[in-house]
Amino acid sequence: MAVKRPTMADIARRAGVSKVAVSYALNDQPGVSEATRASIKSIAEELGWRANSAARALTGGRAQAVGLVVRRPARTLGVEPFFMGFISGVETVLAERSYALMLQMVTDQAQEIEVCRRWWGERRVDGVLLMDLQTDDARVGAVRGMDLPAVAIGPPEAAGGLPAIWSDDGESVHEIVRYLAALGHRRIARVAGPAAFAHTAIRDAALAEACREAGIPEATVVHTDYTGDEGARAARALLIAPRRPTAMVFDNDIMAVAALSVAQELGLSIPADLSIVAWDESPLTQVVRPTLSAVTRDIPAYGARSATALLALIGGEDIGSVREGYAYFTPRGSTSAPPPESDAG
Repeated sequence: MAVKRPTMADIARRAGVSKVAVSYALNDQPGVSEATRASIKSIAEELGWRANSAARALTGGRAQAVGLVVRRPARTLGVEPFFMGFISGVETVLAERSYALMLQMVTDQAQEIEVCRRWWGERRVDGVLLMDLQTDDARVGAVRGMDLPAVAIGPPEAAGGLPAIWSDDGESVHEIVRYLAALGHRRIARVAGPAAFAHTAIRDAALAEACREAGIPEATVVHTDYTGDEGARAARALLIAPRRPTAMVFDNDIMAVAALSVAQELGLSIPADLSIVAWDESPLTQVVRPTLSAVTRDIPAYGARSATALLALIGGEDIGSVREGYAYFTPRGSTSAPPPESDAG
């Protein structure tokens, strides 16, 4: 038998006041004494009353929810530690404010814009986080046209004036190349994410610049969809080439782990024959053997900072872009000097 959900009328009868007084008390509005407010809130808690977010939204209140639409293969979300860490950081902040997270997977940007439009039109969210900014991102103009509060996760130059939470990926790339060059590597390859992503473009440019500064030939770059299958396929193609790279940098941990398996399948010793660097560090990079050198950042803190900025924006504050520093390089067992015959490049 279904249990009836308690209503404001139930609280009013129990407290001996009007429904208007209950509404004032529960919404912390003037019109009732502090003693009455405390009594009404105590009764509401005893009855297990919870606000109806849909009704509150229809009356001009907030939905108490924020949205995140992810345009990646669903299997990526399930296995890539970055998303789990980022979302855990977001949830930590939202839970403190009794906010919910609306999460949906889509296959393209048009779908993502449509989901945001529907959520906002139905008053199901108070704002959204935009991930995986593109160099020319249609979402930016779309959310601005809707007056939908939004915080971009990515470089400010791609955020179109939206507040941006970003990490200096270019500096991370320079640090990796300086380290590999110091070890003596002259043939470097990078297996990257989608070319359209703004952070991928920044890493691409930084890699070319860092190689020039180090006086080594420009690195080979292969763009993928971040999945292990694509990472393995790209690694295999590079490693069976006539002049294979002596060091490979991967734009996520899943591809780096997949490449480690490919290298071992081809009989290569890590790191004696090939050095591998992963981005970002995760439990995956530390449970394989050898452990993977990786760039490291506090991903839950990244998510928490993003959620904090969005809630401040929803609350009417003037929010600017926030730089989260950069992912620093941590050398481990997967990097060493190249084979002697590779020293000349």
